[in-house]
Parts: sequence; C-alpha cells; structure tokens
Amino acid sequence: MRIVLFGAPGTGKGTQASILAERRNWRHISTGAMFREAIRARTPHGRMAQEYVRRGWLVPDEFARDLAEKALLEAGLDHFVLDGYPRTVAQAKWLSGFLEARNAPLDLVIAMELCINDIIERLSMRRMHRVTGEHYHLAFKPPPADIDPDLIVQRQDDRPDAIRNRIEGYWEATRPVVDYYREKGIIFDVDAGGTLEEVYTRIEDVLAKVSFGTQTV
Repeated sequence: MRIVLFGAPGTGKGTQASILAERRNWRHISTGAMFREAIRARTPHGRMAQEYVRRGWLVPDEFARDLAEKALLEAGLDHFVLDGYPRTVAQAKWLSGFLEARNAPLDLVIAMELCINDIIERLSMRRMHRVTGEHYHLAFKPPPADIDPDLIVQRQDDRPDAIRNRIEGYWEATRPVVDYYREKGIIFDVDAGGTLEEVYTRIEDVLAKVSFGTQTV
C-alpha cells in the first residue's frame, strides 16, 4: 500500500506515520527528517535548507523532490507512508506522475484535520533530542526521565514566529493540495484531535474501508 499522510504542521502526521510504519512494517518516508539530517550533517543541501527551516518556509521544490525520489526508490515504491511531502500542487503532480509512470500509484491520502488553536498549542509543546532527532511532546509523549534535559531542545521552527509563518505557508501553498487529491478521489479526512491511539484507530478505520473497497471519498 502507498499512502500519504497530509496536514498542517502540528496535526501529528509524523507521529502517526511512525506508528503505522512500525505496526505494519512499512517504510516511513519523512522529508522533514531528511532535511534535518542534512542540516545536522552540514551537507551542501543541508546548509541550503537550514535558513528555510529556521524561518518556517517551504524548502524549494527541486530539493524536496530529489529527497522524495531517492527515498521512494529505496523503499521499492510500495509499503510506504509518506509524510511532509507533497506540500505544493506542483509537488503533488510530480509525485503522481513519478509513481504512475512506474505502475505504483498512490492508494490514498489521509488529511489530518485540527483547529488552528490546537495546532499552535501542540507545536509550542514539541521538543527534540538534539543528538538522535527523536521527537517528543510535553503533554502526549514526554522525554524519558533518564535523558539529560540539556539534550532536549525546542526546534527553531516550533517557536512562535516560525509557527505563524508555517501555518500561513500551509494555507497559501499547501492546502490546495487537498483539492488536487479530492479531484483524484483518493483523499479521506481524519480528525486529528484526541490521544495518539484515538487518532490511530480512526486511521485504521480508513485503511479497513479502503482494503475492503467500501470507501466513500
């Protein structure tokens, strides 16, 4: 199965993608994680992406596409859940063309829906391990007590000014992707509010409908 988890920053798509990948033995493809790894490694791409990430801006299409293509090919074009990509209609069209040309079209897109106030609250409470890149949330997934607190940091793009930029960028450039997939008839809306398990159960309900051919998009 080939899936995209889609939604505004803070809707939990990365967390749910990780859970899906672990429980179903799928490949979790996160372009955001790839950006951050490139930045940590100080590669040429990472240095280029660092300023975009710091300001909460979308990374240029060409760079994001290169990372997505490499990861998709490494995953064998199947049994993957993609989060953080696509973020623009141009990226969505490229992804459709890339997969369909290889007889591996997307099976569905899950749109994670959450009100803006909840998004801001979630993002302001998110933290990251500066060495491993592991993400935590002070309310839903706090860092283990045995981790040195000095290693737990707040990402620059999870700070108030960057959060506002990210949400504005989403509504301007990324939200139209929902309309693109709506026209293709492969998108489902999922309420991203509640506990991790409650949201995961809603996603599994969608997957069950698709698997049994009873979906209504």
